[in-house]
Amino acid sequence: MVHRGGDIDSENIYIEGDNLDALKILRETYLGKVKMIYIDPPYNTGNDFIYEDDFSKKTDDYVENSGQTDEEGNRLVQNPESNGRFHTDWLNMIYPRLRIAKDFLTDDGVIFISIDDNEQENLKKICNEIFGFKNFVGCIILQTATDNNPRQINTEHEYILCYTKDIKMQSPWCAINEKAQLIQEKYLELKKKYGTDINTIQVKLRAWIKKSRDALKGVTHYDNVDEKGIFHDGDIANTTFGGYKYEVIHPVTHRPCKIPEKGFRFPKETMRKMIADGDIMFGTDETTLIKPKKRLENAKDVLRSVIYEDGRASTKQFENIMARDIFQNTKSPMVLGRLMNFVVNERDIVLDFFSGSGTTAEAVLRNNSKGTNNVRFIMVQLLEDLDESIKKADSRAKKTINNAINFLDSIGLKHTICDIGEERIRRAGKKIKEETGADIDYGFRCFKVDSSNMKDVYYKPADMKQNQMDLFADNIKEDRTPEDLLIQVMLDLGVLLSSKIEEKEIAGKKVFSVENGYLIACFDEKVTEEVVTAIAKQHPYYAVFRDSSMADDSVAANFEQIFMTYSSQTVRKVL
Repeated sequence: MVHRGGDIDSENIYIEGDNLDALKILRETYLGKVKMIYIDPPYNTGNDFIYEDDFSKKTDDYVENSGQTDEEGNRLVQNPESNGRFHTDWLNMIYPRLRIAKDFLTDDGVIFISIDDNEQENLKKICNEIFGFKNFVGCIILQTATDNNPRQINTEHEYILCYTKDIKMQSPWCAINEKAQLIQEKYLELKKKYGTDINTIQVKLRAWIKKSRDALKGVTHYDNVDEKGIFHDGDIANTTFGGYKYEVIHPVTHRPCKIPEKGFRFPKETMRKMIADGDIMFGTDETTLIKPKKRLENAKDVLRSVIYEDGRASTKQFENIMARDIFQNTKSPMVLGRLMNFVVNERDIVLDFFSGSGTTAEAVLRNNSKGTNNVRFIMVQLLEDLDESIKKADSRAKKTINNAINFLDSIGLKHTICDIGEERIRRAGKKIKEETGADIDYGFRCFKVDSSNMKDVYYKPADMKQNQMDLFADNIKEDRTPEDLLIQVMLDLGVLLSSKIEEKEIAGKKVFSVENGYLIACFDEKVTEEVVTAIAKQHPYYAVFRDSSMADDSVAANFEQIFMTYSSQTVRKVL
């Protein structure tokens, strides 16, 4: 893994490269640390490109076989329906990725997977095997848009399969009802204007709710106002015969109120408290059934098995940020944000290893901007070369890819899916900040899956001559930066890539301090005793240096003694 730049202060992560390799690299560091995974893998429609993971083949043999790799040598091939292993190849692609992904989830973690009818049945079978059929939470039907293509049954939906790592760790899901929040905001606006004039507030609020009923679907019945706020009148009667029966005295007539045929649903003490708290609505006299006041602040949202989202709206939203027709079938950040509302909490991590256009990242930023949770994201996307992809794409895809290439040219970026995704996150963050003014983490750190930072050495000891020993003076590849080495060290030591990193200068040498001195590293050449001593005095848990970094033999000789003197508990490592 090498460092590609980005915002060093950001805790969000974007990784370019084969997602299977990335998952393997991240697994130990992020074991049991991800609260939610969302992926939108290729649907295997016959036109999709999928990863071919036969690592037993040499690259040259593979290229001869398939004719296509990306610039990193990742195998990316089309999976046509004419392929005799059409379903098998797709399952061989998705299975190992899901197998590893399970290890990332917290004990109460959840995974959502978008899919359609082509592989929904097969995907559920392998998820049952990997996560266990008892951990199947449900299948969401996402109705997108009207299908006008002539066929026997016009398909207007996709699926989102949901599994949890351990169903016993899940309590019923509910979230703040955002539509109810809109009514509350309007009520506060009216209250500020009309003060204690409850009747006027109620009339004005009802008129606004009626006008806004499309945007408030599901909560329009919250249209009553009293001294405590907004409520709707509920049902006081028990659901079956045998409810509680006792006298409730009307506050004006002082006569017993009417008792429901099935009795009250609340015991007498609960009823007494509700009356005292102003949570019971009385009629003009005792002949009208009393009703409980269901307060707006208690309105909760639940995740239903059918969600309607016009796919054209999410496409339009993407195009407003980026450009027209440069990416097919973008997902809705609103739908993904809705899923997150039920699952993630403060400081949780959301992972998407089929990142595509970056929708999941935008959904995280939008949710964070509402002040609900400081959630962090990890996006992984294959560094797919669009110039190569266009050669084997169908006519519709060719047009889209060509538009994407022209768009990337216009802003001076390379022709890759990653460049589209990264630019989308940057632009979405800028737009969200302009709209909300929220002070959140809009950035991301960018990394690329790469070969080891260390040189390969194949010499046998017997073949080595004394003058060749200088080959081992520095076993780090020449093109690797100090940031690259730091990332490798962090992963090796299990330190999150999102950890706080500070760059300091000690006696003219660049020093990295990770997580307020938990890890301190220096990869510069000719490190002096002054630098080593200054680092040791900060008492880091880990201190890491380059094997060839010591200024002279005396520094190397005194290295251990310096740490024994000032910080004997520090774990010292040398690359």
